[in-house]
Order: sequence, then structure tokens, then C-alpha cells
Amino acid sequence: EPTVRTELMEQIPPIAIFLHENRPKFPTAFFEYLMPIVVRYLTDVNNQVRKAGQEALLILLEQDLVSQADIENKVCPILLDLSAPDSDDEYKVEAVNIICKMASMLSRTTVEHMLLPRFCELCSDGKLFQVRKICAANFGDICNAVGQEATERLLIPKFFELCSDSVWGMRKACAECFMAVSYTTSPEVRRSKLSPLFINLISDTCRWVRQAAFQSLGPFISTFANPSSAGLYIREDGTLSIRPLTQDVNSSACQPSNNTPLMSPSTNA
Repeated sequence: EPTVRTELMEQIPPIAIFLHENRPKFPTAFFEYLMPIVVRYLTDVNNQVRKAGQEALLILLEQDLVSQADIENKVCPILLDLSAPDSDDEYKVEAVNIICKMASMLSRTTVEHMLLPRFCELCSDGKLFQVRKICAANFGDICNAVGQEATERLLIPKFFELCSDSVWGMRKACAECFMAVSYTTSPEVRRSKLSPLFINLISDTCRWVRQAAFQSLGPFISTFANPSSAGLYIREDGTLSIRPLTQDVNSSACQPSNNTPLMSPSTNA
């Protein structure tokens, strides 16, 4: 019964935490018994079971309970299969959603080598606008996960495509995450590439896109500021803030970093 499998998935995280806390007594139980179930249920025929499996997987990743080997050898291959061009539409939408959510929890090397190529393909998916919408909505998080070099080399061209998408919801999603994308790039890319792109969004024919762009204008401008002189920095909770002048504005906390959480696309400065 699907309800039994769904209930089982909801119990996996607390069991895994218990096994981790008592690892000397159960050194291999999680990897031998529980992890294979989680992976298998990612492809279950019932969508509620798959959703429960996806939520369980994200909790396990967040708690750092899944080994790097299992991530690369078991989890990523399944997600790549599910997000393949010939995959079922429903499975593909679910797969790209979980790829985007788990990117921030994995090592940069794993994301760049295993998931980034597929993400770039999905950004150009001409069959399902839902897939492109998920990619656009999570674009800033993917940029932050892979860093400046990969962002400028591989992701910025895809961002240009999404910002010119025929579906206005795609362009709106790009406007909302513009600050996060900009913060991951070099000052030269911000000036020469992203600024003209932002002008296009702020002049878009759709008023919803223009409204989203105007709401992102302040945060986007803030990415041009020199943290050492302006005192602008990203706080632990991911929001843009200003360091008081009485503090050392040259401290490392003021410096933008690819490891520093970016402001949520829905947060306004």
C-alpha cells in the first residue's frame, strides 16, 4: 500500500539519526538497509511516496548523514536518469526540483561535475516550461553552489536565455533572483553583461516582470558596492546589511564570498 511506504519514508530520518548517534553499535545499518530504500523510493510509481522519499533525502543530506560515495554513486545517477530528456514529464519536474534543493548541501566539486551539466540542459528544456521555471527560480542558489568561475563560464549564458524566455513567469523568476546571480560574478561581468540584461527586464513588456525587476533594483545595485568602504555585507541569515561605522569595515565578515549565504530572491533590501 502506498500509504505504508509513505509512512515508512517519514520514519527514515529519525531512525537514521538514532543509528548515527549509536554508530559503534550499528556501524553499517544505515548504509546497508535504509539508504537503498530511500534511493528506490525516488522512482516509486506513487507520487506521494516519491515526495516522501525526496523529503527524507533532503533531511538526510541536511543532517550530513549521507556519505559522499552514496551521493555520487547512488543518489546523483538516479536523479540524472529521472531528469533525462526522454524521462517522464512528472518525474523530470520532480528531479530538477530536488537537484536544485540539494545543490547547496553538496560539495562544489560534486555539483559542478555531476549536476551542473544536466542543470544547464534543463534550463533549455523546450518541452516543459515547468522545468525551466524551476531552474530560473533556483538559479541564484546554483550559482552560489558552483562559484564564480563556473557561473561565468556555463551559467550566465543560460541565464541570458531564461531572461529572454517567451513565458513571462520565467523572466519574472530571473528578475527575482538577479541579486543572487550578480553577487556570484566579477565586477566586470556585472557591468558589461548583467547591467544591460537588467535594463531589459526593467523595461519588459509584462508589468509583473517590470515590478519584480524594480523590487530587485536596490539589491542588484548593492552588489556594485565595495564592502570595505560601503560596509555592505551578507549576514548569516542571508539578508543584506550594513556594518556600523564603529566596527572594522575591512574585517573578513564584510567580504563577499561564494561560501557566504546569499539573500533570498524574495527578500527586499
